[in-house]
Amino acid sequence: MWNRLNKSMMFCQMMFGLSFYGVMVILTRFFLEELNYNEADTMMVVGAFSAIGPLFAIAGGFIADKFLGAYRSLTVAYGGFALGYTFLVLGASAVNVPMALVGIALASYSRGLMSPSYPSLYKRTFQSQEDFEKGYPINYSVNNIGAFVGQYMFPFFVGYLAYNGSFAISAVMAGLGCIMLVINRRGLVEVGSDIDQTPVSVTKWLQFLATSAAMIGLVFWMFSNMDIGKNIVFAIGVVALFYFAFLMSRAEKGEALRMGTVLIMVFLTTAFFVYYGQMMTSMTMVSINTMQGDLFGIIPIEPEASMALNPLWCMAAGPIIAWIFATLENRKIFLQTATKVAWSFILTAAAFGVLTLAVKGVGEDMVIRPEVFFVIHGFLAFGEVIVGSMVVAFILSVTPKAIENFSVSLFSVAIAMSGILGAVISGNIALEAGQEISQEFIQQTYGDFYLLLTQLAVVMVAVALGASMVIRKMLAKSKDADDEAGVTAEV
Repeated sequence: MWNRLNKSMMFCQMMFGLSFYGVMVILTRFFLEELNYNEADTMMVVGAFSAIGPLFAIAGGFIADKFLGAYRSLTVAYGGFALGYTFLVLGASAVNVPMALVGIALASYSRGLMSPSYPSLYKRTFQSQEDFEKGYPINYSVNNIGAFVGQYMFPFFVGYLAYNGSFAISAVMAGLGCIMLVINRRGLVEVGSDIDQTPVSVTKWLQFLATSAAMIGLVFWMFSNMDIGKNIVFAIGVVALFYFAFLMSRAEKGEALRMGTVLIMVFLTTAFFVYYGQMMTSMTMVSINTMQGDLFGIIPIEPEASMALNPLWCMAAGPIIAWIFATLENRKIFLQTATKVAWSFILTAAAFGVLTLAVKGVGEDMVIRPEVFFVIHGFLAFGEVIVGSMVVAFILSVTPKAIENFSVSLFSVAIAMSGILGAVISGNIALEAGQEISQEFIQQTYGDFYLLLTQLAVVMVAVALGASMVIRKMLAKSKDADDEAGVTAEV
């Protein structure tokens, strides 16, 4: 199952996790302390940084399908990460807001190129769909090893190397990922799709560069004008979904039914990642304002690094989730992907229930111990691994091969829309300019906010179970439609 190619790609995935999430974890304080943003604007920018990249996976999927192929798109993406982080170095050194925004715009666009290209190319390094589905959760854990180390260590790096030195480390890591892809070019191209093995004309390269420049400019403008930019995110996402629905309307009945199940999974994914996005926005602000002490009394942890506890759990969750579902399948128990997502919402409800109890019961010292966040992120991590690995594998299993990169990008569209929606929702608990944190504010504002999210997560459990039954019927009908079409063709 494992070979040099998929192992080399997992190295790249770890470099991405180290560099990208290392940058993300220090962005909140960077914008608050260095660039003098307020809490609401900071949460919006950080939420957008986590969301706009996945949104541009729409463009990334189209570019991989029609222009460059998955391998070239992936290689260019890692080069873009390195360049974007270099602009962040320059922006931090000169305390220059536009230059910093150019850096995160480049990184966001590069993530859009990477998101649909990586799973489709990674899948081709395995001998079968079954091996890929077994291996993808492990890949997810490898990514989270990088994410954990980056999120835990970068706040400490800032203390020794300042922000510019920390961003420079990310640039080097992204560069190493690019170099690894170049070294393994021959093998990755050989297992790639036809477009990967076909030379790209000068005209197409120029079209790609012009399109990329325009999109990076758009991302920069969106970061500079977030009030309008967030609406653009929703508009692009809706257009992408309508285009997919248009393609579905032109497909044969069996294929159209399978494509319809993708739209249902996109809805469930969007709902889940509204919760996941709280880690980068509201939960980070809560930890900055309330978390004190060492984890278990012995492990030092910075408040903004509380989100590092998520990938720490994800490293363990990937193999455990893979083992659980493999064991069930060995016993002839096959769960629909949407049913697995329902379990993610059960875990989400547990996570936000614990957080609600913590903020509602905070004492006069207004301190929440790191162990509370450790438990919260444990529940969320297991839910995230299920959604993050199983939904992509499901989409690849039902989508037409001609649009598989675009179809995978819909998963990223879900992340993008949920990220912005989550950031907007998080703004409800932001402190006003000059407002001081208080016990009453924590108990009432934070408490009521997370109580509502907990209740809605319980509702989503029922919605996901209902969706599972619908998807099962749609897949059965699609098989019947394919069989009928086959009989007609033979006659």
